[in-house]
Amino acid sequence: MNCGCAEVFTPGLLDLFEARARMVEAALPVTGVERVALVDAAGRVLAEPARATLDMPGVDNSAMDGYALRLGELAAAPSGLPVTLRVPAGAGVTHLPEGGCARIFTGAPVPLGADAVVPQERVQRDGQGRVQVWGEVASGANIRRRGEESRAGDVLLGAGRRLNAASIGLLAGQGIETVTVYRRLRVALVTTGDELIAPGQAWRPGAVYDSGGPMLRTLLAGQGCEVLDLGPVLDTPEALAAVLAEARNSADLVLCTGGVSVGEEDHVRPVLETLGGLDFHGVAMKPGKPLALGWLGPSLCVGTPLIGLPGNPVASLAGWQLLALPFVQGRQGRVPTPLQRFPVTAGFSRRAPQGRRELLRVVLDWTDGEPVARLAGGQGSHMLGAASESHGYLIIDADTPVEEGHDYGYCPGAQFLD
Repeated sequence: MNCGCAEVFTPGLLDLFEARARMVEAALPVTGVERVALVDAAGRVLAEPARATLDMPGVDNSAMDGYALRLGELAAAPSGLPVTLRVPAGAGVTHLPEGGCARIFTGAPVPLGADAVVPQERVQRDGQGRVQVWGEVASGANIRRRGEESRAGDVLLGAGRRLNAASIGLLAGQGIETVTVYRRLRVALVTTGDELIAPGQAWRPGAVYDSGGPMLRTLLAGQGCEVLDLGPVLDTPEALAAVLAEARNSADLVLCTGGVSVGEEDHVRPVLETLGGLDFHGVAMKPGKPLALGWLGPSLCVGTPLIGLPGNPVASLAGWQLLALPFVQGRQGRVPTPLQRFPVTAGFSRRAPQGRRELLRVVLDWTDGEPVARLAGGQGSHMLGAASESHGYLIIDADTPVEEGHDYGYCPGAQFLD
């Protein structure tokens, strides 16, 4: 397994952001939907819009504990208004008696006739129980109006939306019990390398514990994918061809790690060109240069897409986050998450990357109140320690040195988790 991420300038590499755009454009949603219970729908992707069944709120209701009243009657009663009604949450809609006010609680229906709710903190009750109000009160104060959030029939969540806790709560609040979602994306995970052994096996000289496979299984599961683990695979064209032929017939996407460079033991590209084809191979990024997009079968649109990630774990992780993840999201029927970037000051200096953008794993130091990016640790493409500690990437343009105190584009890591 050869990562091929050495500091060597390679002409003809695809620009990182052009590669991302091509991945997004090529990611066609899977076919097939199913109806699932809302309580089981966390992480699933809506296949059709979810519409409101009710006005929300369903009635005018109080935004806080206090007193509902008519402002005109309050102004005409210098000695205060008597409390003539009590309205708890869950009560039906009532009329406010003339000349009085209602003790009301958060979420309770505002009595018909009342035009404001006064918070209890601004109210004083005298010995006869009359309510006196401190300060000015505006018409409509502290009343949540019927339908101000949504009306029955409104689209609450569009197709392609991945359901999280808040969106499930939103739909549950409408009484929605089931939703139509895309079926789970089936991803065949293929790791290559004669040297790989599984954690728990006895180590031997020359062996390498497989870190990329468990890492990618975790990332795929975090996106709600169904993972078909078909690796590790021996470094022979015959073994790889057999596994890829199996993956072609059983998966919606093949994610292959290792064997995608150009060494004598890197067989992914020649086998892929035999069983399908190649859209691009090589991205101007460090780490992650050998990344490839191809397909098994007649074409990228009709066949089974294949993403080839580098074998070194940090290069594989960067390739997943920047390029493979939006492809997976598109295949799931989602709108891929736009890449967030904003300027952050570098707290270090570093020589310029040659011919390609460099993704530096950094942590943000907030000691002085403004974020300063500091290297998370060693930046080798085999060093997962820094990747596990980092908050995100400082993306450095090709041939641009990093100067301490200058701003560079920062890409937060949290965006890759949703």
